[in-house]
Amino acid sequence: MSLLTINGLRVRIGGATVIDGVSLSMNPGERLALIGESGSGKSLTALAVLGLLPDGARATGSIRLDGQELLGLGDRELSRLRGERMAMVFQEPMSALNPLMRIGKQLAEPLRLHRGLSRRQARAAAVELAAQVGLPDPDLIVRSWPHQLSGGQRQRAGLAMALATRPALLIADEPTTALDVTVQADMLKLLDDLVREHGTSLLFISHDLAVVAQLCSRAAVLKDGRLVEEGATDTLVRNPRHPYTQQLVAAARATGSEEVTR
Repeated sequence: MSLLTINGLRVRIGGATVIDGVSLSMNPGERLALIGESGSGKSLTALAVLGLLPDGARATGSIRLDGQELLGLGDRELSRLRGERMAMVFQEPMSALNPLMRIGKQLAEPLRLHRGLSRRQARAAAVELAAQVGLPDPDLIVRSWPHQLSGGQRQRAGLAMALATRPALLIADEPTTALDVTVQADMLKLLDDLVREHGTSLLFISHDLAVVAQLCSRAAVLKDGRLVEEGATDTLVRNPRHPYTQQLVAAARATGSEEVTR
């Protein structure tokens, strides 16, 4: 059985259709990239999966996680699923981190809520999570406030939060775009290592085909809210069929990316 199945997803905001009939599926442990320029609908598709669409947006069609229909679920059940079965790493880590709460408490909270750990157990697990994502001096980090961390450290903390309960599905929405090139490479390697270690399915959202080629075996290309091409990432890079995919490949090759030019 597929872990995630999206069938005929349509999202309307006001009188505009911003997602138009998107259908996708993911198997357990698979890595799928959603590729497209800003406004293509890739982030809205992910938010529809999580039940976090903006006010005024209406989704129709079907989204199933482990066979359970997500569209139409109540907030309480969606919140439980977001903690136990699926999680998200945002482009801007402060979207997930509470600026008024220490890092350790934010890492411990989902462990207490969804895994039933005691306060002491959750704190110890928070230190372990901080170490697992490569944060320096984990004991100090968990006592720190978000503003005391660098951008790369905050993104690592956000990844630790997302993986705390070992979700089956991790959605990463442009998680390295706001980071400098060196930190970006480190973050991608960390994400690669952790999803492999945990056997987590990864839905990776990006406009950067070179990054996608490093991380995901399959990709789906969105343009103007429609799915225009889907297939193995290697195939899309070597033999893109749709004109828009051809433009993305040409742009990536123009930067000299080894992942796309080799």
